[in-house]
Amino acid sequence: MVLAIAQSERVRGTTSPNPPVGCVILDADGNAVGFGATQPVGGPHAEVMALREAGAKAQGGTAVVTLEPCSHFGRTPPCTEALREAGIEHVFHALSDPNPRAAGGAKVLEDAGITVEGGLLATEVSRGPLRAWLHYARTGRPHVTWKYAASLDGRIAAQDGTSQWISSETSREEVHGTRAKLDAIIVGSGTVRKDDPALTARDADGMPLPRQPLPVVVGTSDLPEGAKLQHTALHLRTHDPDDVLAALAERGLVDVLLEGGPTLAGAFWRAGRVDRVLAYIAPALLGNGPAAVLDAGVSTITDAVRLTVEDVTMSGPDLRISAVPQT
Repeated sequence: MVLAIAQSERVRGTTSPNPPVGCVILDADGNAVGFGATQPVGGPHAEVMALREAGAKAQGGTAVVTLEPCSHFGRTPPCTEALREAGIEHVFHALSDPNPRAAGGAKVLEDAGITVEGGLLATEVSRGPLRAWLHYARTGRPHVTWKYAASLDGRIAAQDGTSQWISSETSREEVHGTRAKLDAIIVGSGTVRKDDPALTARDADGMPLPRQPLPVVVGTSDLPEGAKLQHTALHLRTHDPDDVLAALAERGLVDVLLEGGPTLAGAFWRAGRVDRVLAYIAPALLGNGPAAVLDAGVSTITDAVRLTVEDVTMSGPDLRISAVPQT
């Protein structure tokens, strides 16, 4: 399953609105003989890709897949049928499919005489490459990760407004790699006027990476003439996070990054539309300057938004924290 998760991560960002599933086929002796991941929309699913690589070695073998195999005819035939025809005898999956149209594959396989076991590394898979898609399937909304970089005392810029660079080069390179696996990046029109961002994903040499997220600007005012995003961004003339997410869902965008300033961050927090926090905390003190978020709807300590920390890792000299709101 760890290898299947790695296959899933390899295609994250290329499959929306379909899930980035990973699959490993074991032969009858337990040797890994086929690896596969979901292809872009209209292409084969992970199980089919892994079965193609395994070939005849799949006969009598086992499929290990991050998501319950689908049992319906969509753009492609059901994966349950491909597994049955290949002679697979055992299937392990991490999570049941929350999509009612695609669910039920486990029962179909069992009815065909294939042993099925679910729940294998379910927590790791649900926090991994499938996280955003699972949220999208359950809520109909894109998954929102609020990413920010701040000093140790929580400032995103100095008193004079300068902010480049709070985080380290290592952190910035990591963020660009993350951007390349996302569907969209959201900023406010104020950020466009102040910083004129390009919102691209670039490598260490500053060259564009092969896959780029859709830049999204939120706000009712026109973008400045000559701004980098003037002709490339989706400009949503609203301040309502739900309107923003509805517009992105209509486009089949599943995994989005919120990179706007503190006002936009506050609006998403007040609306309860931040699903994960990715914070880069630099070992520096500024004393004054803007905070990372403004007006999150908290007026007293009992109203504080409480988070569960999932991971704390060093990113160069910075501390990278991944956390989710408590439910």
